[in-house]
Amino acid sequence: MRNRYASVLQVALIVTALGGLYFVAVAKHDERDALRRTSMELTPACRDKLQAYGLQFGAEYRSPYALKRTGSAQTLRGYSQEDVRSIERGCNIFDDLQGYAAKSGARERWYANRYVRGSQTTCVHCHQRVGDKQDAAGNRLVGSNGLGASWVMADMYDRFTGMLLPHEFRQMQCYINSSNGFKPNSVDDVVRDVTAYSRFLAAALDLKIGNRYPEQGMDEIPASATLRRGDDYVRGAHVYRQKCAACHGPQGFGTVVDGRVVYPALAGPNAFSLDSRMNFQKVNTVMSGFICRNMPLGQEGTLENQQCRDIAYYLSTLPRPAGDLQGPLAAAWQQLMMTVMPPLTKYAETIGHHDATRAAN
Repeated sequence: MRNRYASVLQVALIVTALGGLYFVAVAKHDERDALRRTSMELTPACRDKLQAYGLQFGAEYRSPYALKRTGSAQTLRGYSQEDVRSIERGCNIFDDLQGYAAKSGARERWYANRYVRGSQTTCVHCHQRVGDKQDAAGNRLVGSNGLGASWVMADMYDRFTGMLLPHEFRQMQCYINSSNGFKPNSVDDVVRDVTAYSRFLAAALDLKIGNRYPEQGMDEIPASATLRRGDDYVRGAHVYRQKCAACHGPQGFGTVVDGRVVYPALAGPNAFSLDSRMNFQKVNTVMSGFICRNMPLGQEGTLENQQCRDIAYYLSTLPRPAGDLQGPLAAAWQQLMMTVMPPLTKYAETIGHHDATRAAN
């Protein structure tokens, strides 16, 4: 009889514990659902972008961009209030991944820094102008990582993994590779909201499903696109000091003003990892293509292909996080280099400056 009462008590405790977990899950779900219905305070860039493209609640949508460019625009199904909030959240996450502009009460809807290790990563560092980089005339730029163009590619073959990857999976790769971070669940609100924003951009730009547009991805630069002088990190260091150091810092640690990232880190603990496709030693065409198409800001297209490859090669020699595929020895070595090299380099630069000053006098 005593054993029977003990068994009943154990079952009751298990049922009570499971019931408690269930009610906690329901409460959390209701809390998240309430946050989804909360109106968003947009970042300035998102406010300007979404206003320019006429995002609003309604039964129909016609693209102001298409009307201005071609004089006509297809009438599309409009957006519900839930759709509008999702698009707004997606734009905010994209523009402010670290949550600098997040407000209390809806913080989790604003940003996604729980999925990245560094303190400087934001999507717009690679996908500039909130994922829709254009020139002054409104022309979309080749190799500018257009977010809408990425979405309309639907399931795209990825030569690095040998898989067909939908837009959601490509987002997850961005967190792992480009952000030195963690993979969100494919149905996480972060992924769904950014997907909603990407889809809206495709509609606003009048892009067609399955088409390949010039702004999709990066315009990579292979060695065959140069005079084949050989990639040289010494030349790259020289060009970096001339063209890049003023923004990204002499050691590539980025520029932070009043706690806000102005220009992101290209080396050190806040940079992309050794596993990233931006790392020249991992893939030697991607970073160089990004540099040539998008850098320096305001002077895009002024660097030669060889210069871009040299800069990318130089950046790959600087210490950075090892990533998840390198193993503990590589991680320990990179951590040691990130600790030792910056002060040594700064000391060498100081000595060199003093020597140059004495020589001048």
